[in-house]
Amino acid sequence: MQNKFPILETNRLILREVIEEDAEDMFQYLSDKDVVKPMGLSPFETVNDVLDEVGWYKSIYIEGTGIRWGITLKDSGKVIGSCGFLNMLTKHYRAEVGYELSKDYWSRGIASEALEAVVKYGYQHFQLERIEALIEPTNLPSQKLVEKLGFKREGLLRHYEYTCGKFDDLYMYSIIKEDTNLS
Repeated sequence: MQNKFPILETNRLILREVIEEDAEDMFQYLSDKDVVKPMGLSPFETVNDVLDEVGWYKSIYIEGTGIRWGITLKDSGKVIGSCGFLNMLTKHYRAEVGYELSKDYWSRGIASEALEAVVKYGYQHFQLERIEALIEPTNLPSQKLVEKLGFKREGLLRHYEYTCGKFDDLYMYSIIKEDTNLS
């Protein structure tokens, strides 16, 4: 990874590195069960839980296995979600993309705007060939979001993850570089 954390700008958003000072803003949405359930997490109970998450974001960036941007509105600078890559396998030119957004900002096109910028960055700067998204079958809004950007559903991964005391099935979505005009 680069030494300087990249900043992405869209029409309404700045995607930037999250810092410990963002923990209070992040706690507002990471403590919401509706936001974290599709991530396979329990709601965060303390700001210290959020600081652990911020530490994980830093560790994947340093290790070169991922990058997670905080989603901020240009007019406020407040972190309202995050989006980025994890499980990056550079030798195979692929990564998994993930995102979450405060419920206060759902259905406004913000997640789509952020995800499009991140996918484009992945193709241009990491030379990714394949980007994957793992989505719970009940998470219809997320499925519609990735399909709108050109991701294709490849199949159902049965009992793929064990989270919150149960096994979860996940749909595997992917987009390859030639499928899109984002490259």
